[in-house]
Amino acid sequence: MANDYKNDDEILGKAYDAKLMKRLLYYVKPYRKYVILAIIINIIVAGLQPLRPLLTKIAIDDYISKSNYNGLFWISLALFASLMFQSVTQYFLTYFTQLLGQKTIYDLRVQLFAHTQKLALKYFDKTPIGRVVTRVTNDSESLNELFSSGIVMVFSDVFIILWILVFMFAMDVRLSLVTLSVMPVMIYATFLFRKKVRDSYRDVRFHLARLNSYLQEHITGINIVQIFHKEKEELKRFSEINSDHREANIISIFYYAIFYPGVEFLSSVAIGLIIWYGGGEVLHKALTIGVLFAFIQLLEMFFRPIRDLAEKYNIMQTAMASSERIFKLLDNDTFTLDPEKPVSLPKIKGGIEFKNVWFAYNNDEYVLKDISFKINPGETVAIVGATGAGKTSIINILTRFYDVNKGSIYLDGIDIKNVDKKDLRKYISIVLQDVYLFSGTIKSNISMNNDEISFAKLEEAACLVGADKFINQLGYKFDEIVKERGATLSVGQKQLLSFARALAYDPQILILDEATSSVDTETEMLIQKAIEKLLIGRTAIVIAHRLSTIQNSSKIIVMHKGEIRETGNHQELLAKRGIYYKLYQLQYKDQELTKVS
Repeated sequence: MANDYKNDDEILGKAYDAKLMKRLLYYVKPYRKYVILAIIINIIVAGLQPLRPLLTKIAIDDYISKSNYNGLFWISLALFASLMFQSVTQYFLTYFTQLLGQKTIYDLRVQLFAHTQKLALKYFDKTPIGRVVTRVTNDSESLNELFSSGIVMVFSDVFIILWILVFMFAMDVRLSLVTLSVMPVMIYATFLFRKKVRDSYRDVRFHLARLNSYLQEHITGINIVQIFHKEKEELKRFSEINSDHREANIISIFYYAIFYPGVEFLSSVAIGLIIWYGGGEVLHKALTIGVLFAFIQLLEMFFRPIRDLAEKYNIMQTAMASSERIFKLLDNDTFTLDPEKPVSLPKIKGGIEFKNVWFAYNNDEYVLKDISFKINPGETVAIVGATGAGKTSIINILTRFYDVNKGSIYLDGIDIKNVDKKDLRKYISIVLQDVYLFSGTIKSNISMNNDEISFAKLEEAACLVGADKFINQLGYKFDEIVKERGATLSVGQKQLLSFARALAYDPQILILDEATSSVDTETEMLIQKAIEKLLIGRTAIVIAHRLSTIQNSSKIIVMHKGEIRETGNHQELLAKRGIYYKLYQLQYKDQELTKVS
């Protein structure tokens, strides 16, 4: 798994991939007017830059050398006006390119999140959550830089170079050729820089992936690190990984530190050649001072976009790698598919039937084997068994988080494979052992931001499970802020909120998966009283290790290694003296030992 994670983050790709770019342009298409405007403004801005040296040349040759103060005033005014106009156009250029980037990335992130929500749980079983988060955040931000500073601004650099060449050759062909004599060396240096940066970028990405993976894993398991006093050892290991990442970055910085001064050096060489050759031409009256001065200005402008293009290469490469990872996620089709023509599910009664069901998470490694049972509407059925017996898997396939490999599951006589997942799940509520609360308020966590659930209904659900007692003691009651994962609430309080959440949706089928295993005895008794009221008129499936919580169930299904071994009520199963009897005896002995101690 870790290797897959690293390999995925090592994706480097080309600096330009036509297929990927075609897919990226799909997101730009709705905002093509911004692209067109940006390109037009780019052409204007690029043309305004070399216009200044031309105006300077005219000022020197036509007015300063001839002591024409009036003409110098007007040419200075024209130069000032061109600078002002360039500033205004530059503002609009920056505005439209940034707007383009923000709008396209907004659409892409929405699509990524929507796609991720549709993926089946099977995908998340094999994919680190950190990787998915990185796709939606870091990788999409790389594309934002591509759209706002990459694609369009590349046009800017290219147009500036072209305009400068036009102005240079228009003023003096021979001096232009002298100026461009350093270009073969520049092209070779740029090619070599690109190759080295590409290799160093791969190393940086690899070590960054190791760093993120190690950091995420050890912060998540910080309690284990601390309880075994491994802080020093883990810090040493982290320092080694961090050192590798630092060295990779230093190598990358070294290439930039060589390339940029190299460009400056070649620029200085070119200026030296202009002064040497152009100065000689001026002495021989074959060239004017204004042209020589304009060429020096143009040359300084000429090398700036070349440096920028080298930076754009890095942006393009990062964006291509990020887009490849993003499209890899978007192309993933690990879905629990809905039928093409789903059967309409009317108001259900709650009858459930498993018929010869086989299920495996991985290929043919079956965790459920030939499971068959029937639950009548309004009936409460308990499922017990050792860890790994397949109890939770039954819930996963009933709710169509996963689809069965063989056999069928029926709800009021309708095969659930023929029902839309949303239509199926709106009749089912689940209370899990590990309660997940979202950042927000008590109210939003009970209603899950469903506007159709009235506040009165929320209060009623909270009151029914006994959660109102602690809620009313909070400063803001139902508007009390809940932090990430409900950090400020006790385990029992979070469990009560999960019960209230399940009830607020008024389900016809209620599933309790070890729902009271994490609460204290007092809270459990409170919940048990609430459950007795909740189950009236509802079909219920209760999974529990504590057999005392399921003794009143109308039917108990005993599972062992993915198979149903025993079925009956509490007294019938005890009379059989089978697996259930042994489980009961073990728990009874534990309770007796607890009382003695």
